[in-house]
Amino acid sequence: MRTDRASEIIRLLGQTSIPSSENISALSLNKTDCTQVVVPEEVFFTIAAVGILENLLVLIAVIRNKNLHLPMYFFICSLAVSDMLGSLYKTLENILIILCKMGYLKPRGDFETKMDDVIDSMFILSLLGSIFSLLTIAADRYITIFYALRYHNIMTLKRALIILAAIWTFCAGSGIAIAIFSHETAVVISFTILFPLMLIFILCLYIHMFLLARSHAKKIASLPTSTVHQRTNTKGAITLTIFLGVFLFCWAPFVLHILLMQFCPHNPYCACYMSIFQVNGTLILCNAVIDPMVYAFRSPELRSTFKKMFCCTRSNWK
Repeated sequence: MRTDRASEIIRLLGQTSIPSSENISALSLNKTDCTQVVVPEEVFFTIAAVGILENLLVLIAVIRNKNLHLPMYFFICSLAVSDMLGSLYKTLENILIILCKMGYLKPRGDFETKMDDVIDSMFILSLLGSIFSLLTIAADRYITIFYALRYHNIMTLKRALIILAAIWTFCAGSGIAIAIFSHETAVVISFTILFPLMLIFILCLYIHMFLLARSHAKKIASLPTSTVHQRTNTKGAITLTIFLGVFLFCWAPFVLHILLMQFCPHNPYCACYMSIFQVNGTLILCNAVIDPMVYAFRSPELRSTFKKMFCCTRSNWK
């Protein structure tokens, strides 16, 4: 993942692309008849800008409304930060490549190489942050459903902040390490294997939740607030399902591209799939746009906060 490889891409393709992956894709196109799919730079920048603004609004809304100072919304903010990093990564990368094409930057310069490493780290940080944020949200929903009466004792605000600090410290360290040793096959495998591990973990939680849901519902049926509480928990589980579905739809094609790039870069069928790499990059940006819409649609409190922000009303945020 170096800028000198970006210069080779520019020479071969003459288009905006992600350096390391597009390099191999370009070389592989010599063995396939598939045409490289090009997404206009304006589309990238527009989607990225919308994603950044939307997630920034989510962060501001949670900060301003003290009713949202809860572990669940802090975990959602963590996912929003991951989405923002994904949008920033693609924006900075495109700017760097455009400047290289215009001759303002040297493709093999020290500054360009360091910037490329920073951008790679941002990408990895975004993906890992999204994965662990989704895992945390899944665990939080599990505790909410099956330990409802003890939830506020188990998941305190302090513990939530400690969990997030640990997650982002690990993600930052992993992002730097993976960017430095990205040429190692073992690193690529370890990086991509997080996808199935996340799916297995969340799937286990879902199976356990559905198996115990009926018996759990019967036990709390006599409680006065059981119906409302069950609806709230069910809604939270559905929201998590939407998050997970959107994440897989937007990120899985890119992860598959990384695997194909590593293990069969010169295979005609792999090269044909890699010809749509820019479409896969666009899907990553779309993830940052869709998630805030899910927040606003599924959370009445957050939706109400957005309305107050847009209407510029002076209300008591306490």
